[in-house]
Amino acid sequence: MAPIVSFTSDQLNVWLVSYLWPFVRMMALVGSAPILGEAAVPRPVKVVIAVLLALVITPTLDAPPVVPLISVAGLWIMISQVLIGAAMGFSMRMVFAAVQVAGEYVGLQMGLSFASFFDPTSGGNTMVLARLLNVMAMLVFLSLDGHLMMIRILAESFHALPIADAPLARGGWSLLAAAGAHVIADGLMLALPLIATLLSLNLAMGILNRVSPQFSIFSVGFPITLLAGLGMLQLLMQYLAPFLALRFGAGFDLIPQFLQGLRR
Repeated sequence: MAPIVSFTSDQLNVWLVSYLWPFVRMMALVGSAPILGEAAVPRPVKVVIAVLLALVITPTLDAPPVVPLISVAGLWIMISQVLIGAAMGFSMRMVFAAVQVAGEYVGLQMGLSFASFFDPTSGGNTMVLARLLNVMAMLVFLSLDGHLMMIRILAESFHALPIADAPLARGGWSLLAAAGAHVIADGLMLALPLIATLLSLNLAMGILNRVSPQFSIFSVGFPITLLAGLGMLQLLMQYLAPFLALRFGAGFDLIPQFLQGLRR
């Protein structure tokens, strides 16, 4: 007869938490990270990706703390893993938020504020130009292997901040909040050349309207502004990828600093 395989409840608990807690952090990252966390990606696909990552990465990690799953400490570990994974994904989301802010700025200046549609990604109405720049940012992110770098940083995060029932320091959250304050500034820097050009054009047409009152500024102002904005946008497209590469690099550098801040 073949030997009967037996195990105790403690062994089952150790095996379960060794995969469950890393899976929770990975699931939170997959649900909040760019590309993988988009609303267009079905939820079962996100779960499958997190499960595959857990099966591959978990055997390389150190043994988790011996804490019962159904306990206050076990609940805190699960909550902390959700917070850590979501914050890591949010740190990269801020770059895409800056790009969307730039699209909103430029759309308002070009007179395209009425050209909006429902965006399932953000859950609200989004300007067409903001959506276009967001798609361009996703393509640049994929071309730089940003999704693979996110997975690598995820695997390294378990060594930088191992799973533990210790409280998380507030230094990491302060660092993340300070980085979020740069979203508006980065979006303005991206849109500044086009905004300056359109502002100069509007000032020129305003002066022309004062000098020649018979000049119908309303009939020609919008087409000129739109054409000038599209032409300037085409010129700026060649600088979009280098700018985003720097912002993505800053976002990837932020994650290790955030994890170190949580350990203090």
